[in-house]
Parts: sequence; C-alpha cells; structure tokens
Amino acid sequence: MQQIHSDLWVTDSPLRFLGLEVGARMTIVRLPGPKLLLHSPITATPDLVQEVKALGPVAYVVAPNRLHHLFVDEWQRVCPDALLYAAPGLDTKRADLVIDGVLGDEPEPGWKGVVDQVLVDGFPFANEVVFFHRPSATLIATDLAFKIGASSPPLTRLVFRLAGTFGRLSPTLLERLLVRDKAAFRRSLTRILEWPFERVVVAHGEVSEQGSREELVRGYSWLLGKGPST
Repeated sequence: MQQIHSDLWVTDSPLRFLGLEVGARMTIVRLPGPKLLLHSPITATPDLVQEVKALGPVAYVVAPNRLHHLFVDEWQRVCPDALLYAAPGLDTKRADLVIDGVLGDEPEPGWKGVVDQVLVDGFPFANEVVFFHRPSATLIATDLAFKIGASSPPLTRLVFRLAGTFGRLSPTLLERLLVRDKAAFRRSLTRILEWPFERVVVAHGEVSEQGSREELVRGYSWLLGKGPST
C-alpha cells in the first residue's frame, strides 16, 4: 500500500479491460473512530487483508459504479461486519450481493463531514459516484478519468497515445460515446469541479498530484465547452 495522506492509502493490482492492461486501484480512507472505508475493492489477497486490517476495522465497502464490483464479495467474506454501499443499478446487476445501501447524491451518515459525494447523472453505463476526501483535498474517482503513463505496458501506452490522452488526466472515448444526457452529466461535473481538490485518485493509471483540475477540465472540454483558463 502507498500512503498519500495521514488518513488515505491506495493499493493496485493488475486488471485487463477490452484487452488492455489498465490496472485497478483501491483507495482506503480512515474515518474517525477509527474505521475504514474501502473504495473500489481489488482482490482480497491474504497479505492485503492483513495490511488493511492493521490500519483499523473495515466499516464500509464501496462499489462506486456499475463496473467496479468484481471483488466486493471477497471483502464481505473477510470483513463480515462491514456494510456494502453500491452504485445505482448494482442492486439488480449483482442480486447475489448483500447490499446495505444504494449510493446517491448525498454522503452517507457514516462518512458525512469527511467524505462528500456526487452521483454522475447522464451516464447510466457506469452510474458512477465520485467522492471528495476533505482532509486531504483529494478527488476519488473510478472511470470518470484515466491517467495512463510510462508505467503502463507498451500496448496500453500506444493506444492511449493514439487517443491523445497519454500522460494526462482525461476521460476515454467511452464517455463521449456512452453519455446519454449531456446536460445532466455537465451539471454533475460542474458540482465536482466546485470541490477544492488538489489531488485526483483514479482507478486506472497514475495518481494525479499536480494540475489535476486543469487537466480534468481540458479532458472534458467537449462537454464543458471551455478550456482550463476560462
């Protein structure tokens, strides 16, 4: 695990999507108590479970969109007291899971005041919920954007270079193609950009430490209709 703030850690694992190795990232948030929130869980290996439990008891497991759910059942087994909160649609897509709550546009009582959230409307393919960790000024997203850099495999780097998004925080072609309501998506993105974030943690690629807001605005200029300086 990599600690990026006194109460925030990330840990990665391999993951292929559409034939490309894009990796996957879980974010661990330590809430007051202390208790832990696991965002977008990766596979629960014995070593990782031991490391996580050394930080504190896992109180919440969060599946933040309709795609990031593959390993939540593993964490439910090793953390049976944790509550599972899932993005809208996962309660029907994964009827096998015991889901304690469906994520919405307002933070849950268990993390309210520390972590804020916005449900991204207009993109039902993902139904992503984006989070903001106030103490570290960190935006925590999954597929809202990627940041594929030099550490990725050659084929992945090539594809993202051809797409014009290599080495910077940016959405992929999927967002352009699968957004069903641009006005609703724009409203959600505008709310996200109102948060005073400095760092962006994405599920695929590198953690963005500098210039994150400007890169995100530039990546979504096709939707926002403006560049980072306007």
